[in-house]
Amino acid sequence: MRTGNALRAWPLFVGRPLAALALALLGACGSVPVSAPGTGAPQALPAPVGGAPATGVTPVDAGVAGPVLTQRNSRWVPVSWAELPGLNGDALFEAWNAWLKSCERPGVVFAPLCPEVRRLSIGDAAAQRDWLQSRLQPYRVEPLQGGSASGLLTAYFEPEMLARRQPGEGFTTPLYLAPDGLIPGKPWFTRREADTLAPAQAALRGRELLYLADPVDAMLLQIQGSGRLRVTEPDGRQRLVRLAYAGHNGQPYQSIGRWLLDQGELRDASWPGIRAWISRNPQRVTELLWQNPRLVFFKEEALGDFDAGFGPRGAQGVPLTPGRSIAVDPQSIPYGTPVWLASEGPQLTLQKLVLAQDTGSAIVGAVRADYFVGWGAQAGELAGRLKQPLRLWVLWPKAQQ
Repeated sequence: MRTGNALRAWPLFVGRPLAALALALLGACGSVPVSAPGTGAPQALPAPVGGAPATGVTPVDAGVAGPVLTQRNSRWVPVSWAELPGLNGDALFEAWNAWLKSCERPGVVFAPLCPEVRRLSIGDAAAQRDWLQSRLQPYRVEPLQGGSASGLLTAYFEPEMLARRQPGEGFTTPLYLAPDGLIPGKPWFTRREADTLAPAQAALRGRELLYLADPVDAMLLQIQGSGRLRVTEPDGRQRLVRLAYAGHNGQPYQSIGRWLLDQGELRDASWPGIRAWISRNPQRVTELLWQNPRLVFFKEEALGDFDAGFGPRGAQGVPLTPGRSIAVDPQSIPYGTPVWLASEGPQLTLQKLVLAQDTGSAIVGAVRADYFVGWGAQAGELAGRLKQPLRLWVLWPKAQQ
């Protein structure tokens, strides 16, 4: 989800079955590489990413000792472990796999706990649960100014596509390496200019990485920012690779689905609606794509059997674990924080331990998360449907006596 992120640009998938692409085109929620959480002692929040240290310690009149802690976009209210729904029913070892990944790049708050986390990776659920309750304090995440502790859960995934190393047999849409001279934060040519202006085309010549058969799929991959591609090489061999985000042209993301709505071309920019519009207007596909000036560049990564068991790297810089990694607002929850997540809706009932390991441009606010559901068509179907209420509790180290 998303455009221009460490993983992917991840879209915000909402709505109906098969809506994944359509709503990716309506609103990006991709993760962007950002620095690790700021410093902070276990008994206080670290500085927000890119911001001043956390301020404000408010007494709490719940029967739980300890202050309310504040972050830039949220406040954390201490609660008892009994408030966490489903605590005794979660398969904690699955979350431990994601936690071990976070320990590859821990922030200063959780780094001291990583040796214990590694030792407990071979422990049973009871030992892991006892350790959580002895070493961590749960805090209910709420909006900074108070109010409802219920928020929004969506999901994202990693697409799988066919590609070719060289153009031909219908595979004519290129995906590019970043051009020489691209400066982060400085506007480069727009998507339209890259297609039409000689200087832009010259800068991209020789930077073609792979070719797709469908330009709309290429846009989806750019919005996601990452994907698994089964590549046919010139000699006919096939191999699985991952394309990872490597930068963008510094232009703003614009939703082509929103453009279709604004033009009165569609009433419902669902995936079937957009595909139907494209079928009726094949001569206007280029015009449609030009409405989004952002162009995303990629790098290729080998995808061995072990790496294929994890998703792309999130904004924390570690590979994502399906069903156990979430994207959050880093000014509400720092990367690497274990989080208890509870959500119930028509698609899923979730009561589980997850790790905050990514972010996205649409993932903003205190009680907001994007749930990484894996890769491929089935994950895409789920991501396209998931939009339901959410509650979050961060698990923060207790002050050591």
